[in-house]
Amino acid sequence: MTGVRPELALPEGRPTPGLTRQLRAAHEILVTRGAPAPRTAVRPLVWDSWRRSLGSGVDPDGQGPPVDLLDDDLAAYRAAHPLAPVLPVIRRLLVEDAEADRMIVAVTDAHGRMLWVEGDRRLRGLAETMNFVAGARWSEDVAGTNAPGTALALDAPVQIYGSEHYRRPVQPWSCSAAPVHHPVTGVLLGAIDVTGGDHVATPHVLTLVRATVAAVESELRWLHREEQRTEPRAPRPVPVRAVPPLLEVLGRERARLTLPAGPVELSLRHSELLLLLAEAAAAGEGRTAERLAAECHAGGTAAVTVRAELSRLRRLVGADLLGSRPYRLLGPVETDLARVRGLLDRGAAGAALDAYAGPVLPRSTAPGVVAARRRAAAALRGAVLRSRRPELLLRWTALPEARDDAAAWQACLEALPAGSPRRPAVAAHLLALRRAPRG
Repeated sequence: MTGVRPELALPEGRPTPGLTRQLRAAHEILVTRGAPAPRTAVRPLVWDSWRRSLGSGVDPDGQGPPVDLLDDDLAAYRAAHPLAPVLPVIRRLLVEDAEADRMIVAVTDAHGRMLWVEGDRRLRGLAETMNFVAGARWSEDVAGTNAPGTALALDAPVQIYGSEHYRRPVQPWSCSAAPVHHPVTGVLLGAIDVTGGDHVATPHVLTLVRATVAAVESELRWLHREEQRTEPRAPRPVPVRAVPPLLEVLGRERARLTLPAGPVELSLRHSELLLLLAEAAAAGEGRTAERLAAECHAGGTAAVTVRAELSRLRRLVGADLLGSRPYRLLGPVETDLARVRGLLDRGAAGAALDAYAGPVLPRSTAPGVVAARRRAAAALRGAVLRSRRPELLLRWTALPEARDDAAAWQACLEALPAGSPRRPAVAAHLLALRRAPRG
């Protein structure tokens, strides 16, 4: 394709005859055979993005991108985001006319997560079917070639016309997007995107998006100057919300307990006891010394030994945290294990995999800890396999827990597109697993 500005999808303002047919033929060649397309069929910018999408394991026909943020989490994240104060500028320049212009306006963070999706209501209803909604992650490595995701990947304005999208369900749409930076620090804050029909891929729409970005960055500069100019005021007293202690057990040989006074590194035995009590507290229960002895020691050590360990643990973490008769936690204690479970309960398999730092206390042989470790790995594995998302399956099979998991490797192979460069290595590992002697 020719054109002075490579970011423009339709330099002449309309698609040339046969453009969609050429693009879809080139796309088919890539995803089925991994072969290069004819030189003039695809813009280099798009071809490079297709290759990155293929290498990331994006399924060209798979489900929509994951929704990372929901409800209160989304509201809190948006309220704290640096682009929230300049949202009125975006609405005034783009959103107010979006319905008349048959467009959707989206604002993302620097990771491609949609923060605000506004504009034409009918189009938004249609876009929801492909998860083009607030809270969804449209980064290129997850959603394939698309204007906001590719603009963030390149850190440059870009347009994507219809069949230039990597994922086929998105190919009826066109989009124009540009990244937004903080004008003082230069930090990438996110992207502004306009999505709609073919007319959205014309040069004047990208010009409008870039002008909006310039206005937003100007407003951010002004806000920064106002903050610098404002005289410091005496802070208003605000109620201090107690932050519960955090117990970290994932991927750690010994747990770390973060208290208001600072972090405490626990011994392995204290790590096991505190985790078992935190798991009991999650079910609204306590534990007798006899039951803790059974959960801590496979050989059935006497309860008196556990009582002595718990006495030392109480002196270490404070009597206000650990009670007795039965042994129990006297206040809330968060665990990184519970956070992963919470994400899985919300259906956020990708975010749960991000938060999973490794097996629960991998050195521990305590029966109760081993059971918790197996439950956590099984729950995460099940969510990843059910997602059928190649990028999650690739990450799961890279973990030690999945090294010998033939079913997971098979699911990964089936989910990867035919032309993915990851397929040979996955297929080879799966073959080795099947040939390995059993028993």
